[in-house]
Amino acid sequence: MLAAAVAWGPGKPLSVEEVEVAPPGRLEVRVKVFVTSICHTDLSAWKGENEQQSKFPRILGHEAAGVVESVGDGVEDLAPGDHVVPIFTGECGACAYCASAKTNLCKTYRINPLKSTMVSDGGTRFSVVDGSGVRRPVYHFLNTSTFAEYTVLDAACSVKINSNASLEKMSLLSCCISTGN
Repeated sequence: MLAAAVAWGPGKPLSVEEVEVAPPGRLEVRVKVFVTSICHTDLSAWKGENEQQSKFPRILGHEAAGVVESVGDGVEDLAPGDHVVPIFTGECGACAYCASAKTNLCKTYRINPLKSTMVSDGGTRFSVVDGSGVRRPVYHFLNTSTFAEYTVLDAACSVKINSNASLEKMSLLSCCISTGN
């Protein structure tokens, strides 16, 4: 069990919970998060603004940096120990957008704040025992969910960075610098 800040509902206080983080599935990586920060997008999602159908509980966070702990089947470009920055707009490499200069519009990984599950199987890699003693899923946010000690990402949403680079500084590349916010 690992710690994560769980949002139980729109506007409800986040609470640090012991969360089970499953191993990565096919084409996924499990990442130890070393640095994460909060962004206005996290606040909007937490408040439920423009996301009336969002699933809760969920783990927010998308501006971070970490180290790959393990990789799922089929992952070729990343290995345990690699330093990575999670991104919320991955590239499948196969759709018409990825074949053009508009990879940020990838049909598979296009930004979608309502998306709450993994691409490979539509499932979640997080679960928690709620106050009633029932194990329930905890949903993902923007393909990243970095308000946790560990997260599981689609490999396509993980960018390898130089291991000598500061994780604190590189974390800003995942949103702040790339969006100008």
